[in-house]
Amino acid sequence: MNSQKKSKWTTLIIIDSQAVKNTCNASIESKGFCSYKATNGIKRHLAVDTLGFPFFTYLTRANVSDDQGLIEMLTINIDYFKSKPDDITLTTILLDSGYHIEKLTTDLQKVYPEIMTKIRFEISPKVSKQQKAEKVCLGL
Repeated sequence: MNSQKKSKWTTLIIIDSQAVKNTCNASIESKGFCSYKATNGIKRHLAVDTLGFPFFTYLTRANVSDDQGLIEMLTINIDYFKSKPDDITLTTILLDSGYHIEKLTTDLQKVYPEIMTKIRFEISPKVSKQQKAEKVCLGL
Protein backbone atom coordinates (compact mmCIF):
# COMPACT_ATOMS: atom_id res chain seq x y z
CA MET A 1 0.00 0.00 0.00
CA ASN A 2 2.80 2.42 0.87
CA SER A 3 4.45 2.10 -2.56
CA GLN A 4 1.13 2.88 -4.26
CA LYS A 5 0.73 6.01 -2.17
CA LYS A 6 4.20 7.27 -3.05
CA SER A 7 3.86 6.56 -6.77
CA LYS A 8 1.18 9.29 -7.13
CA TRP A 9 3.60 12.04 -6.10
CA THR A 10 6.46 13.49 -8.08
CA THR A 11 9.74 14.47 -6.44
CA LEU A 12 10.85 16.96 -9.10
CA ILE A 13 8.96 19.65 -11.01
CA ILE A 14 10.72 21.96 -13.48
CA ILE A 15 9.10 25.37 -13.99
CA ASP A 16 9.79 28.11 -16.50
CA SER A 17 7.91 30.72 -18.51
CA GLN A 18 7.98 31.95 -22.08
CA ALA A 19 6.73 35.26 -23.47
CA VAL A 20 5.15 34.87 -26.91
CA LYS A 21 3.32 37.13 -29.35
CA ASN A 22 -0.47 37.01 -29.52
CA THR A 23 -2.33 36.91 -32.77
CA CYS A 24 -3.60 40.21 -34.08
CA ASN A 25 -7.15 39.04 -33.21
CA ALA A 26 -6.39 38.80 -29.48
CA SER A 27 -8.03 41.36 -27.26
CA ILE A 28 -6.06 44.22 -25.71
CA GLU A 29 -6.94 42.86 -22.23
CA SER A 30 -5.15 39.58 -22.93
CA LYS A 31 -1.88 41.20 -24.00
CA GLY A 32 0.98 42.74 -22.09
CA PHE A 33 4.48 43.90 -22.98
CA CYS A 34 7.42 41.89 -21.69
CA SER A 35 10.30 44.35 -21.69
CA TYR A 36 12.89 41.62 -21.04
CA LYS A 37 11.97 39.79 -24.27
CA ALA A 38 10.56 42.86 -26.07
CA THR A 39 7.40 40.88 -26.74
CA ASN A 40 3.85 42.14 -26.86
CA GLY A 41 1.60 39.21 -26.04
CA ILE A 42 1.17 36.52 -23.44
CA LYS A 43 3.38 34.52 -21.11
CA ARG A 44 3.09 30.75 -20.77
CA HIS A 45 4.04 29.37 -17.36
CA LEU A 46 4.72 25.65 -17.52
CA ALA A 47 5.54 23.08 -14.86
CA VAL A 48 6.73 19.72 -16.18
CA ASP A 49 7.73 16.44 -14.59
CA THR A 50 11.07 14.69 -15.15
CA LEU A 51 9.84 13.22 -18.44
CA GLY A 52 8.78 16.63 -19.74
CA PHE A 53 5.06 15.97 -19.40
CA PRO A 54 2.98 19.00 -18.36
CA PHE A 55 2.17 19.03 -14.68
CA PHE A 56 0.61 22.50 -14.35
CA THR A 57 0.10 25.20 -16.97
CA TYR A 58 -0.97 28.83 -16.68
CA LEU A 59 -1.31 31.81 -19.04
CA THR A 60 -0.85 35.48 -18.17
CA ARG A 61 -0.24 38.74 -19.98
CA ALA A 62 3.43 39.02 -21.00
CA ASN A 63 4.10 41.81 -18.48
CA VAL A 64 3.43 39.52 -15.48
CA SER A 65 6.69 38.61 -13.74
CA ASP A 66 7.91 35.02 -13.64
CA ASP A 67 7.52 35.07 -9.84
CA GLN A 68 3.93 36.32 -9.94
CA GLY A 69 2.95 33.85 -12.67
CA LEU A 70 4.43 30.96 -10.68
CA ILE A 71 2.65 32.09 -7.49
CA GLU A 72 -0.67 32.28 -9.34
CA MET A 73 -0.11 28.90 -11.03
CA LEU A 74 0.74 27.15 -7.75
CA THR A 75 -2.09 28.91 -5.91
CA ILE A 76 -4.62 27.59 -8.42
CA ASN A 77 -3.14 24.10 -7.95
CA ILE A 78 -2.54 24.34 -4.19
CA ASP A 79 -4.82 21.36 -3.46
CA TYR A 80 -2.18 19.08 -5.00
CA PHE A 81 0.28 20.16 -2.31
CA LYS A 82 -2.31 20.22 0.49
CA SER A 83 -3.24 16.60 -0.22
CA LYS A 84 0.37 15.41 -0.46
CA PRO A 85 1.22 13.27 2.60
CA ASP A 86 3.82 14.63 5.02
CA ASP A 87 5.72 11.34 5.22
CA ILE A 88 7.11 11.37 1.67
CA THR A 89 10.02 13.23 0.10
CA LEU A 90 9.72 16.96 -0.52
CA THR A 91 8.97 17.94 -4.09
CA THR A 92 11.89 19.90 -5.49
CA ILE A 93 10.82 22.72 -7.79
CA LEU A 94 13.68 23.51 -10.14
CA LEU A 95 13.77 27.12 -11.41
CA ASP A 96 16.12 29.28 -13.44
CA SER A 97 17.83 32.38 -12.09
CA GLY A 98 14.90 34.60 -13.15
CA TYR A 99 12.97 33.54 -10.05
CA HIS A 100 13.38 34.86 -6.49
CA ILE A 101 13.04 32.10 -3.92
CA GLU A 102 12.49 34.40 -0.90
CA LYS A 103 9.57 36.17 -2.59
CA LEU A 104 8.05 32.88 -3.75
CA THR A 105 8.34 31.34 -0.30
CA THR A 106 6.84 34.37 1.48
CA ASP A 107 3.92 34.77 -0.92
CA LEU A 108 3.08 31.05 -1.09
CA GLN A 109 3.14 30.74 2.70
CA LYS A 110 0.39 33.39 2.79
CA VAL A 111 -1.73 31.10 0.61
CA TYR A 112 -0.81 27.85 2.39
CA PRO A 113 1.34 28.24 5.53
CA GLU A 114 2.59 24.61 5.45
CA ILE A 115 3.71 24.74 1.80
CA MET A 116 7.40 24.58 2.65
CA THR A 117 6.85 21.24 4.44
CA LYS A 118 5.86 19.83 1.03
CA ILE A 119 8.20 21.58 -1.41
CA ARG A 120 11.63 23.11 -1.74
CA PHE A 121 12.88 25.49 -4.42
CA GLU A 122 16.20 25.08 -6.15
CA ILE A 123 17.83 27.33 -8.75
CA SER A 124 19.33 25.29 -11.59
CA PRO A 125 22.99 25.98 -12.29
CA LYS A 126 23.66 28.16 -15.30
CA VAL A 127 25.76 26.37 -17.92
CA SER A 128 28.28 28.60 -19.69
CA LYS A 129 28.71 28.65 -23.46
CA GLN A 130 32.12 27.06 -22.99
CA GLN A 131 30.62 24.19 -20.95
CA LYS A 132 27.96 23.65 -23.63
CA ALA A 133 30.64 23.59 -26.35
CA GLU A 134 32.71 21.09 -24.36
CA LYS A 135 29.69 18.77 -24.06
CA VAL A 136 29.12 18.95 -27.80
CA CYS A 137 32.77 18.13 -28.48
CA LEU A 138 32.57 15.16 -26.12
CA GLY A 139 29.34 13.97 -27.71
CA LEU A 140 27.29 14.31 -24.51
